[in-house]
Order: sequence, then structure tokens, then C-alpha cells
Amino acid sequence: MLPDFIPVVLQIVIATAFAVATLIASALLGKRALRNKIKDSAYECGMNPVGDGQARFSVKFYLVAMLFVLFDIEVVFLYPWAVVFREQIEAGVAVFFWSMLSFVLILFVAYLYALKKGALEWRN
Repeated sequence: MLPDFIPVVLQIVIATAFAVATLIASALLGKRALRNKIKDSAYECGMNPVGDGQARFSVKFYLVAMLFVLFDIEVVFLYPWAVVFREQIEAGVAVFFWSMLSFVLILFVAYLYALKKGALEWRN
């Protein structure tokens, strides 16, 4: 059984040796002496970097994004329901309609709650 693992072990050894050799060659042949403050500074289209690298976003932005994803995913559940709606109604399954109506009403109540709490207001 050991001869079956020889190619795998050989590949691991070669990959490790290549990685170590590359790191050693980079450290020995690299031009560390030519580094200075100007070369190490961030290049920003010829302009000196001023200010923070990342702008801060309001918490409202993330709240609206989460609400969008939430309602977007919930709407995805309406597509399979709409595809089989006619077949289910012809079969006489009235529960099918009322269950989806209750689902949509729950979504509508959640939407009204978000509006009341001001989750969709961009000002303030």
C-alpha cells in the first residue's frame, strides 16, 4: 500500500522545496537597499495621499441594504408559487392561496414596521 502514496509524497516534497527555494531566493536577491520613504508611499495618481483610505458609511446605509436583501429574498419565494398557482387552484387547494396571502401580509406588516421606525429615511 505504501507504493501508492509515493507520488503524493513526492508532489508535497517538490511543492514545499519550491516554495522554500523561492522565498530564500527572494530574500537573497531582493533589492532591500534601494527602498526609501518615497518608493514605499502609496501611489495615488501622482497626488500625495491625504485622509483616510476608507470612507465611513452611516449605519442607515447598512440597515437599508439589509432590508433590501431581506425583502428581495422573500420575493424569490413568490416565483415558484406563481408557477404552480393555476394548477393548485384547479385542483381545489384553497389553502395554497391563503397561505401565500398570509405570507404576503406578514411581509407587508414588516414593511410598515420598517417605515414606522424610519429605517428607510435617508435624512438624519
